[in-house]
Amino acid sequence: MFEFADRICFTKAVYYSMKQIPLYKPFKDGTGGMGKFAPETGFLDLYDDEGCCAHHLAIGRGFVETMLPKLFGGGKKSYNDWRHDLYWQVRNAGFQSSQAVDVGQVDLMMLDILAQRHGKPLHRFLGADKDWAVCYKGGGSLLLTDDELVDDMTRYVSEGYKTVKFKVGSDCGRDMERDIRRIAKVREAVGSEVGIAVDANQVFGVEDAVRFAKMAESYDLEWFEEPIHAHDMNGIRALKEMGVKQPLAFGESMRISYAYETYLEKGVDHLQPSVGRMTRMDDLLAIRDMCRAQGKTFSSGGRLYLNLLFGCLYNEDERIEYHEPISAPVGAYTLYPPTKKGNRFYWEDGFVGNPLRMNIEKLEKDGLLLSREIYLPD
Repeated sequence: MFEFADRICFTKAVYYSMKQIPLYKPFKDGTGGMGKFAPETGFLDLYDDEGCCAHHLAIGRGFVETMLPKLFGGGKKSYNDWRHDLYWQVRNAGFQSSQAVDVGQVDLMMLDILAQRHGKPLHRFLGADKDWAVCYKGGGSLLLTDDELVDDMTRYVSEGYKTVKFKVGSDCGRDMERDIRRIAKVREAVGSEVGIAVDANQVFGVEDAVRFAKMAESYDLEWFEEPIHAHDMNGIRALKEMGVKQPLAFGESMRISYAYETYLEKGVDHLQPSVGRMTRMDDLLAIRDMCRAQGKTFSSGGRLYLNLLFGCLYNEDERIEYHEPISAPVGAYTLYPPTKKGNRFYWEDGFVGNPLRMNIEKLEKDGLLLSREIYLPD
C-alpha cells in the first residue's frame, strides 16, 4: 500500500544497549509470559545521507549483527526496493523469525526518515486526517488477587476506557473456575455497559477452550483472545463448529497479512496485529481494510506510543491497545508522550517524523544505560 519513490542510503547507526526496564509489578499470563521486566534491551538511531535520524526503541543485539551490515552494504535504494530486498534475504530464517520482524523495524525507521524529509508528523505523512486514536486498556496479570484485579479494571473504567481486558488461563489453563470467578467479579464491578475481553495467550486446547467459552457465556465477553495455538487454523474453525459464541480474536502472533486472510476464512471475528511484530508496516492498514470489507472488528497492539502513530489512521471503532503493566514502565523513559482525554490518546503539534525518543538522561541516572556503540559503513 505504501508506494514512496524516495531513495535512501544509510550512513550511520548508534546502538544504545540497556538493562531491561523493571515492571512496576511482576506480570504473568496463561503461558507464563513476561516476568519482572519489559522485553526491550536496546534502541537505535539510524541516519540517512540527508541527515535525517530515525529512532527505534525496541532493537536487539541481533538486529545490529545481522541487519546493519545489510543496510550499510545495500547502497542507495528506493523505500520499496529496500523492503523487497531485505524481506527475501531473510527467507531462509523463516517468515515468522526475528529477522523477518527486523525487516519491519527497518520499514518503520524508513517511514520515520521519509516523514522527516517531508516535514510532517509520521501519521500525517501516512495520510491521517486526525491526531488521535480510540484506545482500550489491557492488563490483569494472573498474579493479581481477585480484589486487585477488580480494583485495576474499575480504575481503568474510571479513567474513561470503554473496554478492559485481562488475562485468563490460571494454572496453565487448569483452573478455569478461578478464571470464571474473576470474570464474574469484574462484570459485577464494571456493570453491563463496559466491554470485557479476556486473553488466554494460547493456553487451551480446542476442547478446553470450548468448555471455558461455555462457562463464560453469561458474562457477555466482547472477545475471547487467542484461546488456542495461534497457528491452529483448523482448531479455530473447530471452535466455531463446536458452538463457541464469543467473538474470537487472533493476530498478535502473526507477521504478515496473508495469515490474516486465513484467519478470516477460519472464522476469526476480531483481527489484532501488533505494530512491533509486522514485517511490513502497511500490512496494518491492509488488515484493517480486510475487516472493513468483511464486517469484522479490528484493533492493533504493541507499545502505545508506536501504536498511536497508526491508530490515527483508524476509524473510531478501530482501536489501539494500551497494555498498562508492560507499556507504562517503558513509557516513563520516553520523551514527548501523547496526551490522554477519556479513551483517546492525542499527538500534540510540533514534531516531524516519529516523536518517540528514549530519555537517555533518565536511563543513565537510573543505571539502565549500558553502552553507546557507533556503526559506520566499511
